[in-house]
Amino acid sequence: MQVVKGDFWYEKAKTRWAAEEKLVAKRGTITDRDGNMLAMDSVAYDIAVSPDMIHKLNIADEVAAGLHTLLGKPEADLLKIVTAQKDNGDYYQQREIHEEGWKIDKELADKVVKFRQELYDKYKTKDVGIYLFEDQKRYYPRHSMASQLLGYVTKEGQAASGIESFYNDKLKGEDGELKYEKDGKRVQLAEGEVEYKPAKDGQDIALTLDMDIQNYVEKALEDINQKYHPKSITAIAADPNTMDILAMANYPTFDPNTYWDMSYENAYNHSIKSLYEPGSTFKIVTLAAAVQEGIFNPNATYHSGSIAVPGAPVKDINKVGWGTITYLEGLKRSSNVAFVKLGWEQLGGEKLMDYINRFGFGQKTGVELGGEASGAINVNLSIPSDIARASFGQGKVQVTAIQQIAAVAAVANGGKLMEPHIVKQIYDPNTKTTVKTQPKVVRQVISQEASKKVGEYLEQVVSDQEIGTGRNAYIEGYRVAGKTGTAQKVINGKYSQDKFVVSFIGYAPVENPKIVLYIVVDEPNDPKAGGGAVAAPAFKDIVYKSLKHMGVAPDVKVTENGKKEVTVSVPKLASLTVSQAKTQLKSRGLNVEVVGGGTKVIQQVPASGASVHPAQKVYLITEQRDKLKIPDMTGISLRDALEIASVLDIRATVKGEGYVVSQKQITKNGERLIELTLSPQTDAVNGETASSDSEDAKTNTDDGTDSAEDQKVDTANTQ
Repeated sequence: MQVVKGDFWYEKAKTRWAAEEKLVAKRGTITDRDGNMLAMDSVAYDIAVSPDMIHKLNIADEVAAGLHTLLGKPEADLLKIVTAQKDNGDYYQQREIHEEGWKIDKELADKVVKFRQELYDKYKTKDVGIYLFEDQKRYYPRHSMASQLLGYVTKEGQAASGIESFYNDKLKGEDGELKYEKDGKRVQLAEGEVEYKPAKDGQDIALTLDMDIQNYVEKALEDINQKYHPKSITAIAADPNTMDILAMANYPTFDPNTYWDMSYENAYNHSIKSLYEPGSTFKIVTLAAAVQEGIFNPNATYHSGSIAVPGAPVKDINKVGWGTITYLEGLKRSSNVAFVKLGWEQLGGEKLMDYINRFGFGQKTGVELGGEASGAINVNLSIPSDIARASFGQGKVQVTAIQQIAAVAAVANGGKLMEPHIVKQIYDPNTKTTVKTQPKVVRQVISQEASKKVGEYLEQVVSDQEIGTGRNAYIEGYRVAGKTGTAQKVINGKYSQDKFVVSFIGYAPVENPKIVLYIVVDEPNDPKAGGGAVAAPAFKDIVYKSLKHMGVAPDVKVTENGKKEVTVSVPKLASLTVSQAKTQLKSRGLNVEVVGGGTKVIQQVPASGASVHPAQKVYLITEQRDKLKIPDMTGISLRDALEIASVLDIRATVKGEGYVVSQKQITKNGERLIELTLSPQTDAVNGETASSDSEDAKTNTDDGTDSAEDQKVDTANTQ
């Protein structure tokens, strides 16, 4: 036999024999520091239909209507798909349903299978032209938790933002392929040529986040939102000694599993991208510089109220001031005049700017996230007003939240500016190697001795319950350092009289800091509420729970009989109205959580007469058990937790001993269960604290109008 052009036809035949399969790489996982899963690949399903089969059975309208009910895709669009024809008039054998029928979860896939089975039974056939194919999708088991930080992956496999995008090259892996020769029935030829390139799975990333602390933060932000309905809220918690980010949250948030339903604003990570005029929290920088340079004398006096600065005077919040007071009192009251005298008069512009730069402002921190802003420090040293206002965080000073947290961490940890990190380690399953992130010192900004003194001064801003603007952040048994901030927003080139960014930043315990936390609230709906009223109570709640979670025990007071923990007796509250009960608890410094929507107290936990730590929550049960939701029980004793579970008629399982550090609700065989994890602590956890309406209102402002010409950034547009 002779074949004309044999080589040509042989190559053509090989092309027909050849088969190629793509070996899809598994995308790497993202977990918190303890291995709790935050992002992973999961099984998904794609829906396809056969217009040809559907036409033969004459069920196009029925299929379109049924899939519309399940998928939410417009019925008219579905009808076009299930009746799709080629140019020659033949019906297509298969068409996929995008987007609504692409990469659906198992729960929805099961509903589609049930619908298909109903059609099987109705038309006595095993093929009604509806098919499901197994696929993969990115799944976020904690839903909205840390969503702006994590980012998301689209159905098309595109990493859109956050860690998913920044580390996409490491996470995505590398697809492999298999090439082989097949016979006419698509069976691989035993003696055929084979080319095999294995898939390389993506690398697994463990973040520095602590899921429990992240949860404390996000719950606190939700509470702020319910009370003040601001445009946005941002919070960052970190270990000041390593600058590991323990929590990073923004509100409002979104669920990356359904990213297509979100608005752009909800996915925006204000922590690293938004610029804020910091207000009085920035006074910490001026204070640290003054202490380092030896010019801060806490007992020296000055006349508060107003100070003449070329261009425009600077005034304290009450304009008339508090008379002649010490600089330490000026710090506690957040006096603008005190810091103008320290920054402009005593430090001078060049030295003040040197410290601002050395604390890391005006430059990226280097955190492992895309889109970080550098901030903007545009102080003109030849303009006294620029220097004066920069000394208390106003004017041409725009910072990011991550810069603020890094700077205050440096004050807390002995003066070292650290590079913040969000990644703990990266594991490569292909090489079986792990790369761990090591703490990195950028520079020594102030001395350890100066750091200690600044901490002691900032502690008094919180501990002084009469004049301290940060008194709502006070936690019995812990030394807390902090500073409030209330900054007027610039709208159309002028300082607004009713729009503010309020904040609180601080750390604890002062003597050995374990956590530094910054909370920023953009435009709370109460223009009279400053950072001490809005952000400080949330700071207190988060820090107390976090310290207990870390196993940091509170100090106890020493009495004649030795050491004894400070306790408060719980009053009898049954039959009182919720308002009356709250008043009694507030008078004793106790925190309250109302369980249910009733107006009267049916039951209380702990019981009347119980001795508890002043920061513990008292739960007011106001409805019958079948109507109640499970409250946050973090920090209470096992006895109280079991009592609450009994009241709610829910069975509890317990791991560990001591006090509740986390809880998880599950359903098993139709029964509600709650899993409690305990840790051996010595007291209870702080809950929500009532805030004072008279707190540090507008502590960073002058008269609100006379320096707007120096600030042209509308912060509402930069966030």
